[in-house]
Amino acid sequence: MLTLTDNAQAAVKGLTSEANLPDSGGVRIALTADQSQLEMSLVTEPEENDEVIETDEAKVFVSADTSPILSRHTLDAGQTADGIGFSLKPQEDPAAAPEDPETA
Repeated sequence: MLTLTDNAQAAVKGLTSEANLPDSGGVRIALTADQSQLEMSLVTEPEENDEVIETDEAKVFVSADTSPILSRHTLDAGQTADGIGFSLKPQEDPAAAPEDPETA
């Protein structure tokens, strides 16, 4: 499942608050019509088959066809010259972490 950093949660909360979305609203992530890119949009509620990721701070909806692509990623946010920017990073696989030689 897609996870959110604290920065991403704060950015989503800020965007949804500024847009005066209802409590059911959030940010939706989906593939573009040609399925070549991801797009984010502010929506008043998730679509029927969306995966809903809800934290204390934010709601993110991931379209059903996009969810498998993002299932092992983390959404982050940060300030850019153009405003808030979002990025996706692969989640670290704890099984792939090197062993601590002191505990092996």
